Amino acid sequence: MEKILAEARKVAEEAEVFYLSSEDTPVQFEANRLKYVQSKQTTNVALRIIKDGRLGYATVTDKKEVRNLVDAAVETAQFGMNAEFEFPSSTSYPVIETYDPAVEKVSTEEMSGLGEKMIATIRNGNPDLQCEAGLSKSTVAVNIINSRGGQADYKLSVFSMAVEGALIRGTDMLFVGEHQSSSHPITDTESLTAVVLRQLELAKYQAPVRTGLMPVIFTPYGIASALIQPLMVGFNGKIVLEGSSPLGNKLGQTVFDKRLTVRDDPTIDYRPASRPFDDEGVPSQRTTLIENGVATGFLYDLQTAALAGKKSTGSGGRHGGLPSPSSSAFVISPGDVTFDDMVADIREGLVVEQLMGAGQGNILGGDFSGNVLLGYKVENGKIVGRVKNTMVSGNIYQLLKQITAIGSETRWVGGFLQTPPLYLSGISVASK
Repeated sequence: MEKILAEARKVAEEAEVFYLSSEDTPVQFEANRLKYVQSKQTTNVALRIIKDGRLGYATVTDKKEVRNLVDAAVETAQFGMNAEFEFPSSTSYPVIETYDPAVEKVSTEEMSGLGEKMIATIRNGNPDLQCEAGLSKSTVAVNIINSRGGQADYKLSVFSMAVEGALIRGTDMLFVGEHQSSSHPITDTESLTAVVLRQLELAKYQAPVRTGLMPVIFTPYGIASALIQPLMVGFNGKIVLEGSSPLGNKLGQTVFDKRLTVRDDPTIDYRPASRPFDDEGVPSQRTTLIENGVATGFLYDLQTAALAGKKSTGSGGRHGGLPSPSSSAFVISPGDVTFDDMVADIREGLVVEQLMGAGQGNILGGDFSGNVLLGYKVENGKIVGRVKNTMVSGNIYQLLKQITAIGSETRWVGGFLQTPPLYLSGISVASK
């Protein structure tokens, strides 16, 4: 990295080298049986330069090609956008625990055994269920160095475990599943299988649902599949700068229900989305986006922040190209109503566990619309069965203005969202 930086400084005013290496070992099951066990390593080296005031960028995945990196970055700089920022100089970073060496010590035999145990538990009493399961352990090393003396590195461990089941009888298709992710090893399969078994129990009977407006309880997975993507887009500083976010001129205003508080938080120990600094070397911080219903901030990387006259929130993320504002872990604060009390309050409505295709609407405007992949009908305060051929739709900026209730218990969905269930009214439901 130092050699690349030295070569880049000969031809550019400023330079930054970003290095990421990862080792991933997935264990995959299909049709109730082990399909494969793999181990793969990846490397990415990215060079960003500022030459004649413009950004140049190049990346390689093979260490043998790094000698061409500087030339490639210089070529792109002549067409690059004007650089409005300076790379961060040497600074201190928050101490955030992101690595557990125990993850690497979990053997593939142990992972295979966990997958077999999950599938056997779920299929016990459900022999027609076709199951898929996936477990993976990963370690990621991140290093960054720049011409202003900025230098930092960290190591991340991730262990993930998921199981899905499909029950197909003619044209009737039922899908159930659960997923967990942590920077620690996950060895407790019961917490996953208990969720799936409960889904199977609630979905044992079918229940018709009418078309119209009705209350809907979104479980954490339902929230992840329906509401979070439009919300993340709305608080993206680049979208705000472009004038495309409905929240662009709402900072400091009460836009949502006063009980709603949301933050982006990469500082939580041992979560897969946590880190001591972002992909530009800016220290991580907790950024409150909504506080008691008031829009309080947006997510910025260095370039977007400079253009907006703001400071970076440590939200620069690389997704195969130049850094851009990116969320880490969205955290929605809990309320004071239990899930059972939410259900008991509904005379006629739905519980949505999973939507399919919800991102096909006008996300910039806050719209979502999708098919209910897994959801239940509620009648007179009780779940009476699952729904079929049903769509739900709405607009998050309208629905989150008046939340009926916020759940008292939160759950992590993967590594990117911690949320309680949300009880919303006036959801458009369409059924065939």
